[in-house]
Amino acid sequence: MARMSVREMWKARLEGRNVPAAASAGATLALGRPARGAFAGRVLGIDPSLRGTGLALVEFTPGRSPVLLRCQTVRVPAKQPLAFALGEIHRAVADFLTAADVRHVALEQTIFVQNFQTAQILGAARGAAIAAAALAEREVFEYAPLRVKQAVVGAGRASKEQMARTVMALLGHGRPLAADEADAAGVALCHAFTWRG
Repeated sequence: MARMSVREMWKARLEGRNVPAAASAGATLALGRPARGAFAGRVLGIDPSLRGTGLALVEFTPGRSPVLLRCQTVRVPAKQPLAFALGEIHRAVADFLTAADVRHVALEQTIFVQNFQTAQILGAARGAAIAAAALAEREVFEYAPLRVKQAVVGAGRASKEQMARTVMALLGHGRPLAADEADAAGVALCHAFTWRG
């Protein structure tokens, strides 16, 4: 029997298909925990950034491929002040949450930043998104970029291009997604693929 990749195993699990025991054992080693039942519901994936926050709403139904319902990049011109940008991020996330029955919110963590000021700005953007989710009483889950790539592509060092191609393939999406939207969809996929509810 051919060995399944981690991505193939999670895709099969998500679709409600049986995964051979040998494949599950391999996935347990790769992800550090045993495979569980398929996630069901809508996840709002967020790739936070002050000037280009990616948002992607993905629906997961056991036995079916995930579906991208809506995506957006919140673009804020550099001439606008920090407070305005944070308001736009908060407003966009709140709009997604009020327009759809979102079960969970998944964000990409900020792991490495070039300097203290960049860390502050990214932290503020994340805070605006998290505050919108908190006010809407949605659970928030955070994932390191390495974990997202491992869960979606099967390789933690995958390039942004590999990540975008895999996300579009998993979602059966015909048109290319903007980079920030593909990253946000990847975070949503990571959440569903690694969910241990």
